[in-house]
Amino acid sequence: MGAPAEQVPVRLRAISAGLTDVGKKRDHNEDSFLIDDELQLYVVADGMGGHAGGGTASRIAVETIDEKLREVAKATPESPRAPDLQDSPLPETIRSAVEQACLAIYVRAQEDPELAGMGTTVISLLLDDAHAFFAHVGDSRAYLIRGDVIQQISEDHSLVNEQIKAGMITPEEARHSRYRNIITRSVGFEEEVQVDVMGLLAEPGDVFVLCSDGMANMVEDPEILQVVRHFPLSDVPQKLIDLANERGGDDNITVIAVQVQGEATAPKAAETGEHASV
Repeated sequence: MGAPAEQVPVRLRAISAGLTDVGKKRDHNEDSFLIDDELQLYVVADGMGGHAGGGTASRIAVETIDEKLREVAKATPESPRAPDLQDSPLPETIRSAVEQACLAIYVRAQEDPELAGMGTTVISLLLDDAHAFFAHVGDSRAYLIRGDVIQQISEDHSLVNEQIKAGMITPEEARHSRYRNIITRSVGFEEEVQVDVMGLLAEPGDVFVLCSDGMANMVEDPEILQVVRHFPLSDVPQKLIDLANERGGDDNITVIAVQVQGEATAPKAAETGEHASV
């Protein structure tokens, strides 16, 4: 009987696609998004605070988060990966990046009276092999599609979500509430903000959808699932934007779709002197 075949290690990487659209009712787009496949970093930010303020706030957010995480990656290029989620330094890294974005937006608003009161939501995803970390403020959302199941990963920081949790209204009533766009937490409106950070173990085939509320308020979870399951990843953002616009397109619409894939890594050379080809 021969020796058992050596298992080839599998490293998880992601492919992605993203789009933003002004929608049908607004005359300008205050959303910003970031796709950084090198860092495996993905961010959606939905700005608020007037014609200039909202777009400025969301742009500062995505640029600052990317810049801070690039600084960390450059400073620690050979840092070993933590074997367990709870031992990884990345949750605090991504939390700190969002906090620094908050300060940068706040300082900019103090310097320019025309930008006073601006802020932005942030939903960000950072992948590190099988570890997926999310940093979240506001009502932009992250979904996980695994097989035939969709799950909302983030929890909205919004007035209607607080009312739902208190039993004051139902989720159906929340969808039609005139208060559905009021958020209870934002990045940059104040000098500091509480950032929710979550982590999970990703699997090959997982798809993460990050979006602003311009999509989430218009497209139901089962519809998101069906789009992800039946269209190529590259088509998913446009299909979901089209659905939101068909329902009225009341707000700016931004969607990023990220699919986790496995890639085999080269096995170690055997002790007999054989070497793996590269």
